[in-house]
Amino acid sequence: MKKGLLLILICLLIQGGAYALEGYAAKTSMADVEVYSDDGKFGLRTKTEEIITNAEYQKLIRLGETSWIVQRKNKFGIMDCDGNFIIKPQYRHAERLLGKFVKLGNDNDYGVYDENGDVVVSPEYSKINLLFGGMFLTYKNYKYGVVDFQGNKLVDNICDDIYMPQPNIMRVEYQGKWYEIEQVSADTLTLPADIKNIKTNSNFKITELITNPVPAAGYSAVTATDYFLKLFSSISPAYEDTIDELMLSKGADTVNIFMRASWIPKFPFTYAKNYYRNVRTPNNGPLSDVKKELMQQINEN
Repeated sequence: MKKGLLLILICLLIQGGAYALEGYAAKTSMADVEVYSDDGKFGLRTKTEEIITNAEYQKLIRLGETSWIVQRKNKFGIMDCDGNFIIKPQYRHAERLLGKFVKLGNDNDYGVYDENGDVVVSPEYSKINLLFGGMFLTYKNYKYGVVDFQGNKLVDNICDDIYMPQPNIMRVEYQGKWYEIEQVSADTLTLPADIKNIKTNSNFKITELITNPVPAAGYSAVTATDYFLKLFSSISPAYEDTIDELMLSKGADTVNIFMRASWIPKFPFTYAKNYYRNVRTPNNGPLSDVKKELMQQINEN
């Protein structure tokens, strides 16, 4: 048990510090402007109908109280209520988070920004998702980590998997072993800033989980059927990743995208890319269990 606790403490190393750009303050607030449309595109104007920006954007999505997520052609960025670019449209994907953050990125440079363009999560990840407790789940080089809403890196990207089955429980896979962190004093888990001392924090309970206590004997346990099923199981996550990339991460109305059907020619190529990426993932892809089982048997022999 002590060895298990040591591993989880190694996993939960801190690399603090927010990645923030120099502060920015918009002169005009959301209450002073309105969106108008012309020929199917959108622009900004004052309440007295004075034009701030021409109607040249496919999308204008409100971000906080002072800014907009803008789509110009196929690129996304952030614009303030004065029509100035805080972040120029240069990203293919955009997703508003909690109304006050935006995730922008292409393939391996996803980051999270606030309405002022300040970097909350550094643009260096292939995936970023929300977690309970004011945290983001990050994914880089096939490893998972955790960053809080202030930009502090709570968990380095050294974990094979991280998920939260309940708001107050986090499960972490590290070096082939699973650990559970439970916040016993609250309904929602919030990792502390001094996470390296979590072992002595009475608000948290750390448990090593035994997910496969009886390993299969002999290599015959890994059959052609096993491989086929594992490969087939990658279809669903690859499909979900493709839908997210072509539609949901576009910061747009999904119904309109389906009606226009502009995504259809891109689907097979995007799907093939995501399927290949899911299959070759070494830590938690569809073949990860088979690989780990083989490695365990090789080490035992």
